[in-house]
Order: sequence, then structure tokens, then C-alpha cells
Amino acid sequence: MADVVVDPGVPPDDAQLLRQSRHVLIKMRQGWAPAPRRPLSAPRVRMVSAFGGVAFLGLLLGVGALGRGLGLLLLVVLGIPTMIVLFARADVPDDDEAEEERAAYDHLRWYEGRYVLTEDLDESAGRLLARAQRAIATVTDSRVNAEGLLDDVRNGVTLPAQEWEIARLLAKLSALRTKHRETVSKGLTPEVEAVAAPLARALDSSEEAVLARVEALERYAANVGEAERAYIAHHQIEELRGRMHQYEELVAETGADGFAVPELEGLARDADRLEQALRRSVSSAHEAFRHLEP
Repeated sequence: MADVVVDPGVPPDDAQLLRQSRHVLIKMRQGWAPAPRRPLSAPRVRMVSAFGGVAFLGLLLGVGALGRGLGLLLLVVLGIPTMIVLFARADVPDDDEAEEERAAYDHLRWYEGRYVLTEDLDESAGRLLARAQRAIATVTDSRVNAEGLLDDVRNGVTLPAQEWEIARLLAKLSALRTKHRETVSKGLTPEVEAVAAPLARALDSSEEAVLARVEALERYAANVGEAERAYIAHHQIEELRGRMHQYEELVAETGADGFAVPELEGLARDADRLEQALRRSVSSAHEAFRHLEP
């Protein structure tokens, strides 16, 4: 199960960074934020001053040796860029890992609300998301999808959108349900209980609605699974049928009259039946897919 589910509308490179930033996101949930960028440290100030002094002295010598105009030109052309480079390099953080975490932090803040960390889900919501992701994997990893027997283009758009919508709704449900439980656990007066009970039912109804989405995905995956089995069996039968003449030759040459040649001939009938079953399975999968579209 993916640890971070990202809105399909996020650009691919940014989405990949978000998925790889789970450890940073967990730290953020615990209150972590990157330290402010460090000012120029005292050792670096001394280093810059030393290099700057040496460079400046060298330029002054150049002024005396080569003439006033050329020395001034050297001062402008070499001295100022040298100082800029030294100061810029002095401000680069030493810790690459800290800089990577800062970049991840900035991305996570920028895209807040467009990703879901699975740890944010309560137990019931986590199970539902896992079911949805297993169903999606069944479809996307299937050979019938790879071979284009399903509508792989629509799968590539609709299934990620379904996963995101389910994850987003479950995250909101989990957060609200956790707060509701915290309030109820403190004990309610009869007046408040009369209000809290319908709200609890609203939470249950919301979970049932998400469950319906997940079950629709599972029905589609089940149909794809049937098509997958028929597809594999059909190709295995075709392989055997393609070698049928070799079996027949072997039977004739060895005089193995007891061998059931009609069983070999039945491969053709089996292949035809499996091809029909495959077509029916793919058709059923297409029909089930329609229930996933908005």
C-alpha cells in the first residue's frame, strides 16, 4: 500500500517528491520545522576577509605594476566577482540532507491538502484504502490491461482519480471521527447526546458511501481477474495446440496407440471456449468500469 497518496493533478515530478518525503511528513506531524538558514559564521567571515584582503592586495600591486587604468580594470573584472563568489559559497549549507529535508518541507507545505499520509487514517479507514489499492493493483498489473484488452488509457486516468478521492474522503472522515470520539469519551449530557447521535450516524453513512466506491473497484478488479485467468489459459492452450503435430508424430513413431489422440484434438475446442470466455470477461470488465466513472 502506498504510504502517501497524491492528487493526480499534482505535476509528476512534484508528486514523486511528495511520495518520497514520508519521513519528513511524519516529522512535520510531530511539530518539526527546519531551522532557519544559518547566517554567515565567524570562521567563514574570517575566511572571506582573508581571501578578500589577499585579492585586494594583489590587485593594488597590479595597479602599481601595470598602470593606473589597467589596474582599475583588474579590480573591477577580477575583484568584485571574486568577492561575490566567496560570499555566495560561504552561505551554502554544509548539510546536504538538511537541505533536502528543507526542500521536501517546502513542497509539503505548498501542496498541503493535496496528499494523504496513510498514518493519518484511523484503523477502519486504513483498511478501506488498502482494499481500494489492492483492487487497483489487480487491474493495472494485469496482462489484459498491458495488452490493451481493457481501456488502459481510461484506467490510467480514472483509477488514480478514484484512489485519490477515496483517500481524501477517508482522511476527512478519520479526522472528524477522531474528534467526535474524543468529545464523546468525556461523557455527554442527555441534551448533547441527542445531538451527537445523529452526527455519529452521519459519520457511519459517509463511511458506507466510501465503502460503496471501494466495492465498485473490487467488482471491476474481480472481472479483470476473470479475464486475466482466461487470457493466461487461452495462451497456454494455444502454445500446446501449436505443438500438437509434434505430439502426434511422437505417438506415431513410438507406436503408442494407447495414447488418447482425441484429447489432443480437444485442445482446439478448449482454445475456442477459452477465447469466448475471455471475450465475455473483458466485456464484463468494461461494464463494471462504467460504474467507476463520475
